[in-house]
Amino acid sequence: MRHNKNFNHLGRQAGHRKAMLSNMASSLILHKRIETTLAKAKAVQRFIEPLVTRSKEDTTHSRRVVFSYLKQKEAVTELFRTIAPKIAERPGGYTRILKTGFRLGDGAEMCIIEFVDFNEAYTLGVTPSAAAVEAKPKTRRSRSKKASTDAVEDAAVVAEKKAAPKAAAPKAPKAVKGTAPKAAAKKTNVGKKM
Repeated sequence: MRHNKNFNHLGRQAGHRKAMLSNMASSLILHKRIETTLAKAKAVQRFIEPLVTRSKEDTTHSRRVVFSYLKQKEAVTELFRTIAPKIAERPGGYTRILKTGFRLGDGAEMCIIEFVDFNEAYTLGVTPSAAAVEAKPKTRRSRSKKASTDAVEDAAVVAEKKAAPKAAAPKAPKAVKGTAPKAAAKKTNVGKKM
């Protein structure tokens, strides 16, 4: 009997499973999101969450422990340099799983696993610390002044963009009467019925 043994072996021996989880976790760290089956995504989520927690403390020991799991220097460097500072305030739940449907070949349930703080669609391109700094003003008066200055700046940028292409566009030389332009394509009889 296997009561209370809730560990998904993913149909692999221990060595194959560890290598697969290590490779998937490294790909997730390097690319910030990967597409896989739901069962593998849940296994990778359980595998990578403790490593991300460990990366919050940047010590030699932490790097060595994470490297013993990931076995890729690039992934360890990326985890400690870019991911750890961005998730420093988050107490857990660093990844999310988004279900995408079923695979056509075998009907396996597919999903996307990604880092929560690296998806601009959900975070609206604003980091949590920047959102706290740029709090919206409470009064209508200050908001209208800011909106009018933003509108003036936007109009100036649009005017610059319209003026720039006209100045940068090269002028074509004028053709002499009775001669064909040099850039004209030759006419061929290909595809015509004779």
